[in-house]
Amino acid sequence: MNNIYLDHAATTPLHPQAAEQMTTVMKEIYGNPSSIHAIGRQARHLLDLARAKVARTIQAKDNEIVFTSGGTEADNLAIIGTAIANRDKGKHVITSSIEHHAVLHACNFLEREGFEVTYVQPDENGLVGVEEIEKALRDDTILVSVMFANNEVGAIQPIKKIGSLLESHQAYLHTDAVQAYGTEKIDVNDLQVDLLSASAHKINGPKGVGFLYIKNGTRIDTLFYGGEQELKRRPGTENLVSIAGFAEAASISSSMLDEKRQTYKQLKDKFLQTLVDEEIEFMINGSTEGSVPHVLNISFPGTEVESLLVNLDLAGIAASSGSACTAGSIEPSHVLTAMFGGGSERTRNSIRFSFGLGNTENQIVEAAKKTAEIVRRLTI
Repeated sequence: MNNIYLDHAATTPLHPQAAEQMTTVMKEIYGNPSSIHAIGRQARHLLDLARAKVARTIQAKDNEIVFTSGGTEADNLAIIGTAIANRDKGKHVITSSIEHHAVLHACNFLEREGFEVTYVQPDENGLVGVEEIEKALRDDTILVSVMFANNEVGAIQPIKKIGSLLESHQAYLHTDAVQAYGTEKIDVNDLQVDLLSASAHKINGPKGVGFLYIKNGTRIDTLFYGGEQELKRRPGTENLVSIAGFAEAASISSSMLDEKRQTYKQLKDKFLQTLVDEEIEFMINGSTEGSVPHVLNISFPGTEVESLLVNLDLAGIAASSGSACTAGSIEPSHVLTAMFGGGSERTRNSIRFSFGLGNTENQIVEAAKKTAEIVRRLTI
């Protein structure tokens, strides 16, 4: 049985060129980038090149990129760091109820510290309305955090419109772009965002590294204390091997953006068409048009997510629910609950399929046919 990996929204396989770059650095570049001798300067040069490569992918300045341990740390630094640094201006934060838990739990922490957080609800397509952000906006709002694309249903949020809304307001705008970076064209200046998070392992880079874009002039406190690495924003000796792999993956991804989008869209369409041909009942969660091309979230009426996932796994198909597994049970997706309500069957019968490097059209057809067979069996 050939395994078919359709969980690229969770993590992606390492690109061979990124792996090769990391191996080279591991073997040849061992200096500390903070050291002033020649071996240290060699490492620093590589770090500077990586920062420049990543900055170009989002049209940022080199000194606006801070490398982190991943998207979670980047989100925490953006939200907690910005809130703490600007609490003299107000203690109100706006976010959405469908954010990644890295954002939601950071906001929960702020609430325990005396901040007030407004959680804006999405519509049934998983979209956060600009007018809802505007209604929630107050004079003492210091930060708005809305993700670029939802990690469960793929819905692309109106970040540019939110940026325009905040143009004359004191609030900073942060977007978690972890699920959009690598498939969507991102220009931080055009979007008018002040902070943007990204992660390497979502774009065929290594795990354990990401970045936070911090627009020059943004007031933000550090979360850690130590040396003056990463522009004094994130102390600790840089993970140069992973950063080099990230920069390589980012460059490859950026150069193939249109090709990737087209390929993933074709795979998504082929999967859906095969389900239609198999004549099984299903509903798409979110909009296929206003979403990232690699994420597809489907509800299969009359089924349960646990049984679906187990049977898909036994059939060699790696997919996921958007839910967190806790103590052996699967909790209802907070995203689908926000979209459809806690009593909706969709919160208990939906599967996320996500496409990426290595997937072929033949695999997609095979996976969709096996999925249809499983759904028919489970709904008898």
